[in-house]
Amino acid sequence: MPLPPKAIKSLADLKTLQHKLAEQREREAAAAAERAAAEKKRLAEQDLFTRAIGATQPLRRKAAVPLAPEPPAPIPVQHQLDEERVLRESLSDEFDVTTLLDADDAMSFRRPGIRTDVTRKLRAGEWAIQRQIDLHGMRSDEAREALGAFIRDAYKQGLRCVRVVHGKGLGSPGRQPVLKAKVQRWLIQKNETLAFVQAKPAEGGAGALLVLLAPARR
Repeated sequence: MPLPPKAIKSLADLKTLQHKLAEQREREAAAAAERAAAEKKRLAEQDLFTRAIGATQPLRRKAAVPLAPEPPAPIPVQHQLDEERVLRESLSDEFDVTTLLDADDAMSFRRPGIRTDVTRKLRAGEWAIQRQIDLHGMRSDEAREALGAFIRDAYKQGLRCVRVVHGKGLGSPGRQPVLKAKVQRWLIQKNETLAFVQAKPAEGGAGALLVLLAPARR
């Protein structure tokens, strides 16, 4: 740093000031030279890059192509139809079946349009039992849901003859077969049921029904 004028009192002070000014000029000159060299190097590198890639032109912007939105996932229509059908076919315990049951000793049922020989053959064992469900001991609501699902699945699989075990009601209050009467009501309300008869003694007797199902639609 230069000495303030008041500090210069002798020739020695003047020489010191001159020496400091010279050093400062040298530093400034060195910094300027360094900046100039850096700029020269930058220009040289830029020129080298330009000569290497040649002439350039701005890229043309291509027209944007609107993309169609991703289609929604497929709706499981058949599953929805099955669910709606289950809701429509809710089985009632209050359904009156007295006018639909054949008043024979076994209280059989056949849907209108089904010949009497169908129940006769069913009782005689001419239809092989392909599957069965045992509702004995279930609560009413559990038995209703289990029977509905069983009949629905058996129909879908193309089964024609199934056995439904409902018990004889010996453990019910008053020893009355409450579940037996309800099972008859539920089966009559199922569109898949064409007919049913009381099972033979060897197949459950009064505690079971043999049910003939409609052919599955293909």
